[in-house]
Amino acid sequence: MLYVVATPIGNLEDLGRRGLKVLEAVAVIAAEDTRHTGRLLRHYAIGTPTVSLHQHNEKKVSARLAERLQSGESIALVSDAGTPLLSDPGMHLVRAARSLGARIVPIPGPSAITSALSVSGFPAGRFVFEGFLPAKSAARVRRLREMAGDPRTLVFFEAPHRILETVTDMAEIFGADRRAGIARELSKVFEEIYEARLSEVLAWLESRPERIQGEFVITVEGAGPVAADELGPEDVRLLSVLLEHLPASKASAVAARLTGKNKRELYAQALKLGAQTGPES
Repeated sequence: MLYVVATPIGNLEDLGRRGLKVLEAVAVIAAEDTRHTGRLLRHYAIGTPTVSLHQHNEKKVSARLAERLQSGESIALVSDAGTPLLSDPGMHLVRAARSLGARIVPIPGPSAITSALSVSGFPAGRFVFEGFLPAKSAARVRRLREMAGDPRTLVFFEAPHRILETVTDMAEIFGADRRAGIARELSKVFEEIYEARLSEVLAWLESRPERIQGEFVITVEGAGPVAADELGPEDVRLLSVLLEHLPASKASAVAARLTGKNKRELYAQALKLGAQTGPES
């Protein structure tokens, strides 16, 4: 059997009894980083051997582990923290196990996603998990624009060296008054959770150097309904495409004819998108 085991996201005491028993009983543990998982195993005095399975060797190692499953051994798959496969490696091993007809057993437990959602105060009946946004600014901005009108709660992971850039982009694209939450270092000693308007979240992060360190989950309140005379995400997307071929004045005029929205508002939005007005004709 292949056990997919959720492990603590910070506090080692969050490992459940069932997960503990599985890690003790399997033949081998496939770990994203054996050194990181080693700390958890030493904490519980577990001597099960580990093998490294990460994004650079996943296919090769999964094939070898599949042979061990086929021979009758049971294997546990863990990530560095939380539930495996959520922005972590392991998909190829799960697929290989399924192709062999092996039983695949999830061992539920900690998840940074659900932990952050549970304290966000935002609706969690329907939400979108985006993982990590693109590292490059242009691609990140483009992806955020695509999500600006989504009414569901948005959930993101972010690295410390990009947290300020990402929240700045969110405030610009979603609006400075959109509410968001920062969950930093969840379940760890320096855990901090803060919810406010995006402009206030940015100021909070900038207020103390230590607040831009650690691991982050960002939750953002979904977009409200768009009034008939307001620009929605589809209007902005159309305008962005037109601006690839036309100056701002012409792009806004064409967009106004196609959408029925106000030309002045479209022109103002075109300028916000960084368009060059070009020669008039």
